[in-house]
Amino acid sequence: QVTLVESGGGSVEAGGSLKLSCVASEGVFGRCEMAWYRQPPGKGRELVSRISRDGTANYVDSVDSVKDRVTISQDAAKNTLYLDMTNLKTENTAMYYCAACNVGGFTLDFEHWGPGTKVTVYS
Repeated sequence: QVTLVESGGGSVEAGGSLKLSCVASEGVFGRCEMAWYRQPPGKGRELVSRISRDGTANYVDSVDSVKDRVTISQDAAKNTLYLDMTNLKTENTAMYYCAACNVGGFTLDFEHWGPGTKVTVYS
């Protein structure tokens, strides 16, 4: 049974920073690709960044409003995935989700999801 629990969300003024954490159950790191997604209010879920199973390949995909302002990392010893976000903008307001174990290859179909952590950026 894989469990993912996010934390670190909150309210932050535009221009500020947040570091999100996702604690995974034992055995996920090293076995599964992991990712951070976000879902803005009233919109669909979209990929923010992902990290390969060996933890050395980082991707920041398609979400232009956070691109180049996020860093994905992991501490396998702590079973924890991180997302550092800087220079936050109001459009970055969203629920942020941790995902693990991509079974879809290039089509990105993650099997496991956390409940999410809410990020609100105000001006």
